[in-house]
Amino acid sequence: MAETCVYTKVSKDQNPIKGKMKNICNRSIAFIGILTVWQIMSIYYHNELLLPSPVITIKEFFKCIVDLEVLENMGITMGRVLKGFLLSLLFGLPLGFLMGYFRAVEKAMGGIIDAVRQIPVMAWVPLTIVWFGIGDGPTLFLIAFSGVFPIILNTLEGVKGISSDYYNAARSMGASRFSLFKDVTLPAVVPDILTGARISISTGWMSVI
Repeated sequence: MAETCVYTKVSKDQNPIKGKMKNICNRSIAFIGILTVWQIMSIYYHNELLLPSPVITIKEFFKCIVDLEVLENMGITMGRVLKGFLLSLLFGLPLGFLMGYFRAVEKAMGGIIDAVRQIPVMAWVPLTIVWFGIGDGPTLFLIAFSGVFPIILNTLEGVKGISSDYYNAARSMGASRFSLFKDVTLPAVVPDILTGARISISTGWMSVI
């Protein structure tokens, strides 16, 4: 019986390692397959302008990452994305908490947010140029606009997903409103906020152009 238990324990410990190795193998096969198809298609078209080969692409990539002008432009772009992301946090977090706490605010703002967030980002470009002129203003607005909705919605769902038992337990120990927010709501919502922030940054990168 003891030998059987030891064998079972060893088998269970090895399963995660086998799973990781299998995932690595699958990803490696997929990566090699993509490179192979890419190389075959580049040979077929025989046009570096239309479809350069993987080798040429990798060489040009390394040339770009050591080019000071490219690095400078990358720094400017990353700065814009960071500023837009901070703006989306500045507006998205308070609104998400208010909508999660107060049903009236959710009813008042929910329909507006659902309608506005369906509008493509590119549709706002002419208006942003009129509003903010030529420069960083339109870019920051579009980055913040595309990133604010994931933060609002994830924060809202995080607040609404907290069980009332936690609030009741904290109130029974004399917790104030601020203590409820600081010790109950905020720690519970942090994972949802991080999820919204991750999506917000990715949408910001897509809209920066």
